[in-house]
Amino acid sequence: MKKSKRVPFVGLFAFIFTIMIESLFLSTGFTSQGVTDNSILLCASNAQNGPAQFLGKEYTRGYKAVFDFINKNGGIQGRKISLEVLDDGYEPEKAIENTKKFIKKGCFLLTGYVGTPTSKAALPVAEKAGLPYFFPFTGAEFLRNPVRPLVFNLRASYFMETEEMIHYLADVLGLKKIAIFYQDDSYGRAGLAGFKKAMTKRGLDIAGEATYPRNTVAVGKAAIVMRRVKPQAVVMIGAYKPCAEFIKKAKKVGLSDTKFINISFVGSKALLKELGPAGEGVLVTQVVPLPWDDSLAGVKEYIKTMRQAYNDFEPGFVSLEGYLAAKTLVQVLEKAGKNLTKESILTSANGLKDFDLGIQDKISFSPTDHQGMEKVYLTRIKNGKFEQVNY
Repeated sequence: MKKSKRVPFVGLFAFIFTIMIESLFLSTGFTSQGVTDNSILLCASNAQNGPAQFLGKEYTRGYKAVFDFINKNGGIQGRKISLEVLDDGYEPEKAIENTKKFIKKGCFLLTGYVGTPTSKAALPVAEKAGLPYFFPFTGAEFLRNPVRPLVFNLRASYFMETEEMIHYLADVLGLKKIAIFYQDDSYGRAGLAGFKKAMTKRGLDIAGEATYPRNTVAVGKAAIVMRRVKPQAVVMIGAYKPCAEFIKKAKKVGLSDTKFINISFVGSKALLKELGPAGEGVLVTQVVPLPWDDSLAGVKEYIKTMRQAYNDFEPGFVSLEGYLAAKTLVQVLEKAGKNLTKESILTSANGLKDFDLGIQDKISFSPTDHQGMEKVYLTRIKNGKFEQVNY
């Protein structure tokens, strides 16, 4: 007779314990790290203090208004969304530190990051851990080309914005002497690369270049450089405080007739406030429509939802972008189904097609295309307010 195999007591206990744990996970709806039967943990690292704090705070406010609304109305498949935000002060090393904390805590996915240098530092850490990275507030090309499987972008790229800038300055206005002022880091160089591409396309030489260090307003030297160049226009790749300071100094040293055009990351509302009277005529490219244009269904909904969430709400380009990013992420989470895993969220995102945000820009992704919006709007400060420039 064949002897039956005896199972040691310790092995039998371990076997029974494993079955119990698996049954518990199934019964409670546990499906992935950062997800329980009643919650989803999302995490964001951005500037909540320092010279770039306006960007982090406004982008986060847009996200939280959407998540609060969704949670009050039953959540995602019965799960409430929790967004944990850590301050990185717009510094790469701090973004890495925060990302490691999120991984240790068991975050389901990363979203709401702000900045090129911070994303460039944090992304390798996220990718190594297999964490999806949704909708960073940056138009840097390294996040888009080649396509990164874990990274999804909503906003138009810096290449798209700088192409629109040079199209307006050179093709529409006929200007030839165009210079660039940029932040001396990966963000500034990302904008510089797009600027050079657009200029080369038209056979134009760069009139001059000037830089400033990140998280400073040390722009005096750059203003002197531009005074020597005497450009007809200056393309600006920076944050609101140094850009405002540069424009004011440049005008004081004789460049009052020069056109200054900023990329969307600058933070338009904060730039307007910092510039004061010196802002008249300053141009800014945007990746979302005017945030008070309630003729657009998506903007009207944004205004209503934000007013419900914040007593001090004022429409702004950055919070609108955060709102649209959160709306798109909610759609992806919903379509991922009840069994929410890293694999299901990526499948859902790659299958998103013609999602209508109500801003005349439908969002689609595929395994070979992780770029959402492509439209660029041009705005100008006039009488202390932003208006759209039509041409």
